[in-house]
Parts: sequence; structure tokens; C-alpha cells
Amino acid sequence: MIADDFTGASDIALALAEGGMAVSQFIGVPDAAADPALDAGVVALKSRTAPAAEAIADSLAACEWLLGQGCEQIIFKVCSTFDSTPQGNIGPVLDALADRLGAQGVTTCPAFPENGRSVYMGHLFVGDVPLNESGMQNHPLTPMTDSDLRRVLAAQSSHPVGHVPVATVMDGAAAIRAALPREGHAIVDAIRDADLVEIGRAAKGAALLCGASGIALGLPANFGHRPAAPAWEPVRGPGVVLSGSCSRATRAQVARYRTIAPHREVTAAQAVRGEVTAEELADWALAQDVPPLVYSSADPEVVKAAQETFGKGVAAQAIERLFSDLAAALAARGATRIVVAGGETSGAAVQGVRAKTLRIGMRLAAGVPAVRVEGERPLAMALKSGNFGGPDFFAEALALLAGEA
Repeated sequence: MIADDFTGASDIALALAEGGMAVSQFIGVPDAAADPALDAGVVALKSRTAPAAEAIADSLAACEWLLGQGCEQIIFKVCSTFDSTPQGNIGPVLDALADRLGAQGVTTCPAFPENGRSVYMGHLFVGDVPLNESGMQNHPLTPMTDSDLRRVLAAQSSHPVGHVPVATVMDGAAAIRAALPREGHAIVDAIRDADLVEIGRAAKGAALLCGASGIALGLPANFGHRPAAPAWEPVRGPGVVLSGSCSRATRAQVARYRTIAPHREVTAAQAVRGEVTAEELADWALAQDVPPLVYSSADPEVVKAAQETFGKGVAAQAIERLFSDLAAALAARGATRIVVAGGETSGAAVQGVRAKTLRIGMRLAAGVPAVRVEGERPLAMALKSGNFGGPDFFAEALALLAGEA
């Protein structure tokens, strides 16, 4: 698996682990061989919003390393809301991987029904509304203003884009294989987990697939594995919640957790101007009796105003740097449980603690596993995509990591 962000990597790793596979998540392209006992490896990149040339180079490097470990199938893991801009990076990376692997008729399906993502007649829905009405149209980095994935992908790709409708998918794996185009990519509909299982069966032997974690539901069986619950050894000790996502779901989670825990908001202006430091925030956080919340999750209007004042990239990069430094400071000061909301924030936090390999554990919520950072000191993390988890996710995740729920 090649994931374009860190939360997506742990998301699909959980799906594989629950399918009975031995899975590790690697932070960036490893510089050494993987454990030969692994059934699957997930290379987590921070390429979703990187320059397209950089995203392509990193993804191809990950592909080469995976092939060198003996991988028989490559999955390009993207967000279940297909986060990208008209310039990419999904299309350019998918094209490059398809060219490298000689893959044609590449199945592309970001559906994840358990988390309310479905693809119907080529359009992506979040719950019962089209993608472009779900709140994702206000995403500060990858605003999704069109629900038609055929148009979205065609605008980014130099390859033709076909479509396999849900009626064909419901006819089963053989029908899906027969309907895939002979060249380019194919948006494949899925509205139920059963559809994803059939898509997985149809993908047996395919060199390349693209999708969200749901696309992995039918894959372990192709390699002879059966579902099994991943093991988890509880990690107790100081906990902290970091939130940089501005999604509707995360803002609701922030609002709920603020009612029961100490909290500090970091604004874009504070981050850009250096008015708050990671060391000061870490000292404050670890002095609290209840695991505190440090967040920069703001309403779309506030984010837009910050972008207009400081520049779109400047504000985001300043906040990411602060959260990266904060995660490092927390780990150095003895934090053992860190719950992170937001893909970019999760990437920053994982890089901050200098994690190289994450061991995948139990499910905390749909698409969100417990992960343990391999190293001398115990450190458990939850890396949550912005829209995942219920209203009480932060409290629930902290308790589950510690074996208290």
C-alpha cells in the first residue's frame, strides 16, 4: 500500500489487519528490508498536498521498495473524500504508478460505506449529500467542488477515465472484471460493503488499485487470510489530544471534548507570528490532571480569513510545524498517549516523534486503529482523519489506548 497521508495509511492498515494479515505501517520509504513475516506493508507518505512532481517521485520510490519486498499487488490509498485539486495529486500519481506497473483498466473506488462514503453513478456521496455539499467544498487545501469522480479524475489524469456502474458491481466479481476498460482508469461504484468485497475479488491478480480503506475489504481473502482481531497491549500514562482538522466532524468533537477537559486554541496568527511555542504548550499540557486538548480547528470563515491575511500555504505550514514540534516535546517529556485529528496534523505529529514504524492494533473507530510507535519508550497514538469518529471520539480513544474501556 502507498498512502498519500498518515491517517489514510493507518486506516487501510486496520482493514488489512482485521482481515487477518500481519501488517506494519512505515513512515516514509524505509531504508532497510521489511520483516519477511509481514503479509502487507503500508508506506505512509505526506504527498496529498505536496508539489505533484514530489508526490510522484515519493510514490514511485515507495512502489520500488514494496516491489523489492516481494509485493504482488500495489494499492494507492487516497482519502475517502478523494481530496485533491484539479492539478492533482491523485491523477498524476495514479498515472505514474500505472505506467510503472503496466496496469490498465485500474479500479478506482474511494467508497467506505461504514463511514458514510458511497459512489453511485460515478458520484461520491458523504452520507446522503453529494461530496460538494458535504463541507468538503470548504477544505482549506483541497476544496472538493464536484461530486462526479469521473470529471475530477479526468481533469488530473492524462489517461482515459471509464466507469463501472453499481448494477454491474452487484452482478459480482466476474461482471466487474468484464466491465473494466482495457486502458486507463475506471471509477467503480460501491454503496455497500458487499460491493467492496466483490470489487476486491475482481481485483485478484491486478497489479494496481486505487481507493480508500474500503477497497481492502475483499483483498485479504485473495491471499488466503481470514478475519481476525488485531492484538493490543494497553499503554497507560499521560495523554494529550491534538487537533488541526477543520472538518465538521472534528469541530463537533472539539466542542464536545472542551466541555470535559482543559483546552488551548492555537490560531493561525499565533502560529505564524511565533506567539506560542511548542515547549510552553507541552509544559502546560502535561501539568493538567485530565488529558488536555490543543487545537487549531476553526470554522471555514476563520480559516479563509487567515489564508487571506497570511497566504494559503503560510498559515497551514506554520500550524503543522508547531504541531510537529509539540508532538516531539510531548513525547520527550513523557507523554505516552497522543490522539491526533486531521491528516496533515497527524503527519506532522508522527514526523515530530520521529516514528519509523507503527504497529497496528485494535479498532478505535471505523477507519481508526490504535497504533504503537516502535521504540524503546511506550508511545501509543490514534491518527484520525478529520471526518472520522463519533462526537466522543477523543475521550473514547484515550480510554481504549489505556485499556480502560
